[in-house]
Amino acid sequence: MARYTGPRTKIARRYNEPIFGASKALAKKNYPPGMHGRGKRKKQSEYAVQLAEKQKAKYTYGVLEKQFANIFAKAVRKEGITGENLLKFLESRLDNVVFRLGIASSRRAARQLVLHKHITVNGSVVNIASYSVMPGDMIAVREKSKSLEAISESLANRGGKKYAWFEWDSASLTGKFVNYPQKDEIPENIQVQLIVELYSK
Repeated sequence: MARYTGPRTKIARRYNEPIFGASKALAKKNYPPGMHGRGKRKKQSEYAVQLAEKQKAKYTYGVLEKQFANIFAKAVRKEGITGENLLKFLESRLDNVVFRLGIASSRRAARQLVLHKHITVNGSVVNIASYSVMPGDMIAVREKSKSLEAISESLANRGGKKYAWFEWDSASLTGKFVNYPQKDEIPENIQVQLIVELYSK
């Protein structure tokens, strides 16, 4: 499956956001990469600002250009506010849900767990990272995968972090996707209106 494999710290510094998780480099070098990173940056055009916001969202959720465009088209077709629909669809991807539940330390790690068949949805193994989880679905660690060190360490470090749109049973390592999150519940700083404006051009 295609995925972004380029430099992660450079991307995080470009948008001054911990897109791929906490980074010491981002704390030490809180200016854009490149030889002109410390200097005065010329004012960005409206298009450049909108494009940067789309790229930031794309990198944050680990989706490629065509995937992102397809998700946006789906958000447009769905009744409601397009920007909020976009976030809901991104948040309901199985790899993101596994990350949010604390089963994996990052979305990239969550994608690996899904692809290697360590995760079940409603009792059935699902190995498609982009699988859309629906409200009411039960997401669990496969029985024979519960002893994996990567999962145990992630749950020890992140398992206590709760999100309002999930229910989590630490005994069975099972989570329930209760509902789609509201825009103000999502911790990432993504201005979806800029993305909507970009695609509306």
